[in-house]
Amino acid sequence: MISPDSPSPDYDEEEEKRALNERDIDLMLRVRDGDVEAFELLVELHQGAVVGTVAKMLGGASEAEDIAQQVFIRIWKSAKRYKPQAKFTTWMFTITRNLVFNETRSRKRKPTVSVEEREEESHRQVEDSHSSTPDQEALHAELEKAVDDAIQALPEKQRLAVVLRRYEEMPYDEIAKVLNMSVPAVKSLLFRARTQLKEALDRYLSE
Repeated sequence: MISPDSPSPDYDEEEEKRALNERDIDLMLRVRDGDVEAFELLVELHQGAVVGTVAKMLGGASEAEDIAQQVFIRIWKSAKRYKPQAKFTTWMFTITRNLVFNETRSRKRKPTVSVEEREEESHRQVEDSHSSTPDQEALHAELEKAVDDAIQALPEKQRLAVVLRRYEEMPYDEIAKVLNMSVPAVKSLLFRARTQLKEALDRYLSE
């Protein structure tokens, strides 16, 4: 039985990453052979990251668990064809990207709440937080929402690059593989995204 525990603290960061990837690949090879226990452990290890990424991409947790479940169903169904040519998490987030991008495109084809209604709802939530919590907590909640809204306003590739870099601490080369882009293109994408985020959050940054 493989333990989900991380390697011991005396490992350096790169050794730890290698060890974690080797653990994931070993589990995935067992999944390829039909090992349900190995699959359950993979889900346990990575479902938090997948759910969190999907929620940040779609602007809420309402559908995140359903889409995360679809990610792991695809991993199970694709197991027979799995080859450890890249990091397991890179492959996993590539599947996540495909499902999230499909969902965002599907949403664009459906009637949605207008920008004005979203802004009104957002304003009401901020006002409510000011009336029901201390000033510091209200400001923190307002800033968190402003960051989430600013990320949501980014084009989908920029948004995913920011989420993977900021929240998953993924290196540029892995983000490039997930997005099927070159490393310089990813750096340019992130530069544009950060510029847009800075402009959107300017009033908070200047306080």
